[in-house]
Amino acid sequence: MGRLINLAAALALVTTTPAVAADPGVTATEITIGQNMAYSGPASAYGAFGKSEAAYFRMTNDNGGVHGRKIKFISLDDGYSPPKTIEQIRRLVEEDNVFLIFASQGTAPSVVIRKYLNDHKVPQVFATSGIASFGDHARYPWTIAWQPTFEIEGQVFTKYILKEKPEAKIAILYQNDDLGKDYVRGIQRELGDRAKTMIVGIQSYEITDATIDSQIVALHATGADTFVDISTPKFAAQAIRKVYDLDWHPLHMLSYASAAVAAVMKPAGVEKAVGIISSTYFKDPTDPRWANDADYLQWIAFMDKYLPEADKTDIFYTIGYMMANSLVQLLNQCGDDLTRENVMRQVAHIDFRVPMLLPGMHITTSPTDYYPIKTLQLERFDGTSFVLFGDPITGVPNPIN
Repeated sequence: MGRLINLAAALALVTTTPAVAADPGVTATEITIGQNMAYSGPASAYGAFGKSEAAYFRMTNDNGGVHGRKIKFISLDDGYSPPKTIEQIRRLVEEDNVFLIFASQGTAPSVVIRKYLNDHKVPQVFATSGIASFGDHARYPWTIAWQPTFEIEGQVFTKYILKEKPEAKIAILYQNDDLGKDYVRGIQRELGDRAKTMIVGIQSYEITDATIDSQIVALHATGADTFVDISTPKFAAQAIRKVYDLDWHPLHMLSYASAAVAAVMKPAGVEKAVGIISSTYFKDPTDPRWANDADYLQWIAFMDKYLPEADKTDIFYTIGYMMANSLVQLLNQCGDDLTRENVMRQVAHIDFRVPMLLPGMHITTSPTDYYPIKTLQLERFDGTSFVLFGDPITGVPNPIN
C-alpha cells in the first residue's frame, strides 16, 4: 500500500511541476552555441575573438555553467568569405541544431546570413559588426549587434576634426562593403553641407585586394591634411606603412576595428604609427593606466589560466572576453526559460556592466533601442600603447540607411 501511495505522489509531482521551456540546442545539461569566425583569410587577425570566447566558455563551464548547464561552443572557420559563411551557418543550424548564433564575425559575413537566421527564427546575438542596420529590430527581430556602430565612430571622428581642424581637407579610405559605407555615411551626415568642400578624396578597396598602395597614393595626391582610415587589420597595417613611405603627415584617424597594437601597429612598424587617433569603449590592456585596475587584473588572471600562449597586448582577446561575458549574463537573465523567443525578449531589456568597459559605461538596450554601446572615447597611439584623451562622446545611430 505504501508503495502505491508513493507512486501516486510521484505521478502527481510529475503532472503538477511545469516543464522547463527549451528549444533546439538546449538539454538538461547543455546549451549548444554556434559561430562563424575568420580563423583564416584576409581578416584572420579577428580569430582571436573566437579563441578568447571559447576560453571564456571553458571558464564558465569550470564554474558550473549557466543554471547548471555547460556551454558547448561550436566555432567554425569561414575565412571571412560570405559564401563559406552561409555554408557553415546552415551546418550549425540544420545539422548541429545550435540554440543560437553568437558573435558572427565580420560585417559582410554577418549580413549574408541575417535573412536566413531571421527566416528560421534563430537568434543572431551580438553580431561582431558595427553597421547601423543590425539595430533595426523592426526588419530583423532576431538580430542584434554589440559594439558601437561604425556610423557613430564616423560622427565622433568628424566632431573632433571640426573642432581641431575646421578647414580640414579630408581623404577617406574605406572597405567597399556595409562596414565602410556606414562610416562614410556617418562622416557625411556630421559634416552636412560642408562635406562637398571638406572631403577632397575617397578611395575604396575590396577585402580580396592584395594591397591598397594605389589608393593611398591617389589620396595623398589630393593634398589632404586629414586621413580617415576605415580598414580592417591587414589593410590598416598596409595604409600606415604607405603613408609613412610617402612622407605624408596627415591627421590620421583609424577605425576602432583596427586600433590594435599587436595585430596592426607592430606589423606596420610602431614608429610609423605614432600619433594615430582612434576611439574605444574598453580598457586597452596596453595602456599602463590600468596596471592595477581590478578588471584588468581579473582579465590577466583569465588569460594566464585559459590562454597562456596568447599575446596579452592583442585587444581582440579583450573584446572576445567582454562579448562572451555579455552572452553569459544574457543567458543567466533568461533563467530556465531557454527558448529562442525568450532570448530575444531579454535582448530588449539589457542593463549590465561588462568587465573591461571604460568607467561609467554600461551595456543597455530597450524595446526601441537595439544598440548596446553608443559611447566612445578618443585615444592616441604614442608608440607603445593607445592613450585616452578628451571626454566620452555619445553618438546617435541611424538604423534606416
